[in-house]
Amino acid sequence: MTLLRLFPQGPTDSETALRMLVAHAIPGAEEADIPGRTYTRLLPHAGASVRVTVAFTEDHVAVDLPDEIPDPDGLAVPIRRWLDLDSDTTRIAGALAADPMIRPLVEHRPGIRLIGYPDEFEAVTATVVGQLVSLAAARTFMGRLVAAYGTPAAGLKALPAPQDLAVIPDAELKAAIGLTGARTRTLRAVAQKWADGFTLAHLTADEARRALLALPGIGPWTADYLTVRALQHPDTFAPGDLVACRALGSVTADQARTTAERWAPWRSYGLMHLWADAAYAAPGRGGTRAWKPDPDLTLLPEPTSSPCRAAIAPRR
Repeated sequence: MTLLRLFPQGPTDSETALRMLVAHAIPGAEEADIPGRTYTRLLPHAGASVRVTVAFTEDHVAVDLPDEIPDPDGLAVPIRRWLDLDSDTTRIAGALAADPMIRPLVEHRPGIRLIGYPDEFEAVTATVVGQLVSLAAARTFMGRLVAAYGTPAAGLKALPAPQDLAVIPDAELKAAIGLTGARTRTLRAVAQKWADGFTLAHLTADEARRALLALPGIGPWTADYLTVRALQHPDTFAPGDLVACRALGSVTADQARTTAERWAPWRSYGLMHLWADAAYAAPGRGGTRAWKPDPDLTLLPEPTSSPCRAAIAPRR
């Protein structure tokens, strides 16, 4: 095997990064070993799918690659981008800690990174498939998609390309995955959009959000979530996210949005801190005891305030 050592800018909360990857791992496409601190998947490289194993150490990320692949160093840039290794977490933590409300979370996990996806179409597909269901159900649906249409390589399967997914009839796709008819149509619309050459890359967060909302079946929460997870924009937020609203004291979406404005220009990292404390902590280490929401945010919502949607809670 060929070993790449990737050193991040600033500290890294490797435990949260690994647990986030594990929580979303697709059966048949990804393998994870929490005790061994490794995560394995296929990545596109030089026209092929390469099996890559990422190991999180105290000060760097070690990447195992097959010896026979050409230009192994060429994978360093996409992996660094996927794992957000070039962001200065010291600077980000310092800025967020200026807000006393979120400071306890920042001090507990100063190396939070904006873990994304190696491929934006994969991010959008996984999010659409997982709308309005639990994370466990979303992984099951994605596992069925991979099993039915994935491309085998090195003992795993790569997700189908958008042009391949776009030509599958709705009835066949619905039967293979088990989605509702509406969700199947959204998935096909997304596949067709990306098959036509669309990409979120180089769009602003507002432009990306508008483009996503223009697709059938994609609403505000999905668009907001994808600006964080697919676009990896550092300063967006998902005010309708139930986990975030609960972490802030069971507030409304409007109140959550107002609070997050204090974290600019790193609102996405603030959201990651809320998610990490609620969903990605190791057993016995979640729910930071020093963390308390702003008491001003626990007031009953104004009649014009929009509530968070309970149905979207599981999708972190």
